[in-house]
Amino acid sequence: MAAAEATAKQDSGRLVEAPLIRWNVLPLSASESSRGRGCMAAARNIIVGQPVALAKAARAKELRQEMTDAERLLWEHLRRNQLQGLHFRRQQVIDGFIVDFYCHSKGLVVELDGAIHQKQQSYDTERDRVMRQHALRVLRFANHEVTSNLARVLQRIAAACKT
Repeated sequence: MAAAEATAKQDSGRLVEAPLIRWNVLPLSASESSRGRGCMAAARNIIVGQPVALAKAARAKELRQEMTDAERLLWEHLRRNQLQGLHFRRQQVIDGFIVDFYCHSKGLVVELDGAIHQKQQSYDTERDRVMRQHALRVLRFANHEVTSNLARVLQRIAAACKT
């Protein structure tokens, strides 16, 4: 499925070896191609054959095991294709960023923002810009929105998937 590779990256002015995972890629379907997804899509609905640093993949796995209460609650309603039959992934690496939830077939990223996001607004802005470059839409919800009004959050996600 994935083959490990190494590539050089810049670290404090010196080159270091960074292990990567490179995903096998498959041709896009006609509907994906018409949405501007480029010419290739990754196997198992992973973004365009992207290289993923092993440390980043490990961090994503760690985040899946340490979900916040809001993430856990939303995941219980997104997993196993429960929302309109759509497949969501959690803690997906996309172009070096780990997004909370990702629906490949609809090109949708769902982010839950806790208190930390007040301190990292420039980081979130950059992440949103990179997602747009991949023709992905980003929906953001505050953690308290998920815990206090889950039905409304699910409705907004479903509506975004229809467009």
